[in-house]
This record gives sequence, C-alpha cells and structure tokens, in this order.
Amino acid sequence: MPRLSEVIAALDALWPPERAESWDAVGTVCGDPDAEVTRVLFAVDPVQEIADEAVRLGADLIVTHHPLYLRGTTTVAAGHFKGRVVHTLIRNDVALHVAHTNSDTADPGVSDALAAALGLRVVRPLVPDPDDPHGRRGLGRICELDHPETVREFAARAAERLPATAQGIRFAGDPDAVVRTVAVSGGSGDSLFEAVRAAGADAFLTADLRHHPVSEARETSPLALVDAAHWATEWPWCEQAAGQLEAVSDREGWNLRVHVSSTVTDPWTSHFSSPFSSPGAPN
Repeated sequence: MPRLSEVIAALDALWPPERAESWDAVGTVCGDPDAEVTRVLFAVDPVQEIADEAVRLGADLIVTHHPLYLRGTTTVAAGHFKGRVVHTLIRNDVALHVAHTNSDTADPGVSDALAAALGLRVVRPLVPDPDDPHGRRGLGRICELDHPETVREFAARAAERLPATAQGIRFAGDPDAVVRTVAVSGGSGDSLFEAVRAAGADAFLTADLRHHPVSEARETSPLALVDAAHWATEWPWCEQAAGQLEAVSDREGWNLRVHVSSTVTDPWTSHFSSPFSSPGAPN
C-alpha cells in the first residue's frame, strides 16, 4: 500500500498547488505522511457528514474540492463545526486533502467534468491559462451541442443530467431562442459574463448567479443564462477526479479503493415555487 505522502504527490501532479489562486487554500489539511492509504473518498465539501461517511467507509483519505479553512484560523477546537471535522479526522486517522482552484483550471478540470455530465463537446477554455503552451488549461469551457436546442430544452437537459438539488435549474432569456454554443463554468461564474459574450456563446451555464449581474447581462445581450446549484455543477468533478486517481493507482500497482460520495452537501434543503403572477395581481 502507498503512503499518504506518495498519494499526495500523485494528487499534486494532477492538480499542481502552485496553479491555485493566491487567495485559495489548497493542499493537505491533516494526515500523517507515513500512514498507509488503502481507501480514498472524493467529495465536494469537507463537512461533518463527509467526515462521518469516511469513518464509516474506513477511508484513510478524503479529497474535497472546497477547502475546510479558506481563511486563516487560530483554533481547531471542537466547539466549532470545522474544529469538530478536524478532531473527527485525526481521531480516526483520516487525512484530508483539498484541490480547489487548481482543479478548476486543470486539463481535465471541473468544467470538463461539468460539460461531460451535460453531454457537451468541449472546444476550448473560456479563459485560457496564458502559461499553457497547448491552450487546453484555463477557467470554464466553450462547448458545442451535437444538435441545436432551444433554451428551454437546454435547461431541461441540465435539470435531467445534473445531480438533483432543492434549487433545481433556473434560466433567464428567451425560452425559444436557439442554442448551439454553450459556455460552462463549475461554481460561481457571474464574473465571467464579459468573457462569455466575447466568445459568442448562445448560453452560459454556471452557479450562484446574482440579481444585478444577471439583470445587467440581460440588458447587454441576448445571452441565455442557466443557473444551477453550486454543489451540482462541481460534483461531476468528483467522479472524474476519482477516475484519474484510479488510473494512477493501476499504473503504480497500489490497488487503491476509490469512492465518490453521493451525499448531497448543497446547503439548501427545500424550496417552494411561488404563484407566477405580477406583484399585487390576484393569484
């Protein structure tokens, strides 16, 4: 069995930590470098549910997309939920490693996994990495549909193919407009509107779209906007990443058992649809 340090080296080769954004917190949060690793669990969020799942599974390592401590801390006391996660992991000899923005821009990265889940053909990065001589790394992806669809049909495709969440799928734009080219970006993407418009995409699927950026985007162009839950747009990466580590395990003869958590850690738990009528109008 490989040591944790060997597995971490393989993960860092897949998603080099130096490619993370300067504000990010990636890498190993806890774990003994000399400990043996036999079972690995991939998940989006390093929350207590995932820590408990890893313990039940007998995992030696959790790999998450989101950091546990994105901002600095002065304590890991178990009186706070993040401290409880750390205590649970250390008490049960479970390591935690994070690949966040360094996996967003990787080749393949988070948006490649999102495009694959949607059945889209990736053409190029939305925002290319200037340090990539091959032009394949970068933030987001520009994709093509095999056959044109309406905005309504494309939104329905997203609702069918992405993991179910309380939010579901929202869209803004003409429901009957034709979609041939789609930009996708896993996670929060409303800072990328300018790049999406410059790319000439018909629709943009991402998460965490806010009122003012969406309102301004709709006034600026006919670009259709499709808003999914943050967790749902990034969960497909877990399956992709697990497959990448399994390939390394096979090549190295490690015989790792690699799992993907199906626990929904999206923070929203339910939703009610309001009657669709104008303010003040009778229902």
